[in-house]
Amino acid sequence: MGNNQNNIIVGLDIGTTKVCAIVGEKTNGGINIIGIGTYPSEGLRKGVVVNIESTVNSLRKAIEEAELMAGSEIHSVYTGISGAHIKGFNSLGIIAIKNREVKKNDVRRVIDAAKAIAIPLDREVLHILPQEFIVDEQDGIQEPVGMIGVRLETRVHIVTGATNTKQNIIKCTNRIGLDISDIVLEQLASSKATLSADEKELGVILIDIGGGTTDIAIFSNGNIKHTSVLSLGGDHVTSDIAVGLRTPTTEAEKIKKKYGCAFPELVNRDETIEVPSVGGRAPRVLPRRQLSNIIEPRMEEIFSLVKRELIKSNCDGLMASGVVITGGSALLEGLPELGESIFNLPVRVGYPVGIEGVSDVVNNPMYSTGVGLLLYGSNGRNTNKFKRKDGNILGKVSNKFKKWFEEAFL
Repeated sequence: MGNNQNNIIVGLDIGTTKVCAIVGEKTNGGINIIGIGTYPSEGLRKGVVVNIESTVNSLRKAIEEAELMAGSEIHSVYTGISGAHIKGFNSLGIIAIKNREVKKNDVRRVIDAAKAIAIPLDREVLHILPQEFIVDEQDGIQEPVGMIGVRLETRVHIVTGATNTKQNIIKCTNRIGLDISDIVLEQLASSKATLSADEKELGVILIDIGGGTTDIAIFSNGNIKHTSVLSLGGDHVTSDIAVGLRTPTTEAEKIKKKYGCAFPELVNRDETIEVPSVGGRAPRVLPRRQLSNIIEPRMEEIFSLVKRELIKSNCDGLMASGVVITGGSALLEGLPELGESIFNLPVRVGYPVGIEGVSDVVNNPMYSTGVGLLLYGSNGRNTNKFKRKDGNILGKVSNKFKKWFEEAFL
């Protein structure tokens, strides 16, 4: 595997619930998944690093597992970013076209004009995503180079994030000896793995429900129109269950995964579940409907907040292909039915597509962001934007050997 190191791409999804490293190998036909490593996430809250040491430990474990399965060393990764600090907004740029024909340089200039806005010192631009170009009032142009006109305009979607959050991600990743090729907005990555070109063209809402956050991306006419992050996710459902059924949080998580349903009408009235109690008391038998009645209001709240974002972005009449839900919480039974009742649109669960190899291992909505980061990396240039200070690989290898030696013999 070592001889084709340049073809290796790694997506590192640093989530609130889990850290997941997915290793892909570029082939002529696309991407082969050759390794995956996951480890419970410790040190993150609502998508943001709150403990450096714990995060570094979780990253190290996930990366080591992925390296072992792939049989290859990992040197650089594409990593995701999320959290309530993420803010997306639309901007407009206008320039005069030199020599009446649009050149590549004009496209660069008009995008620069669109991003020439005041941003607070504690924030920085993560992405500038062109939506459309307009040449002399002719709108809806995707590729303006070569067109004739006197005025070029562009509409772009700008995504900004807190500088310190980004720096903490870089710091944690560098601490385990990795370069970061790029930092990508998580729902942008997920959209690459789960949405078809037709859906983006017709209009679609992507709802990526993670542990601590719900990431939203709204597409229409093939382009991203709106992005947003809600500080609500699957962990909130788990804590609701823990409180409502008076059971430990770890048990609440198991009950949610095994028996959870977001649409009470789908549950038989005579179905029961066994619920472990707190403090050594005997387990209780409760109706499954009771569990469903706890889950439904929280998921309804999340969907209602997404609907509010849809109205805010003026796209509420443009979502012809409906809603795609993905992320770790998307497998909750009854979620599509609940979504359809709230949005009055078709709802489907988004699974990662566009990959080969051991793709069955990652055939789960919880891996959408990780796979999306791989696909994002395969399309982009391997830039290593955020190189660590100590660029020597020998140091990394010797450190690993030293760690193994200490664990084996000391």
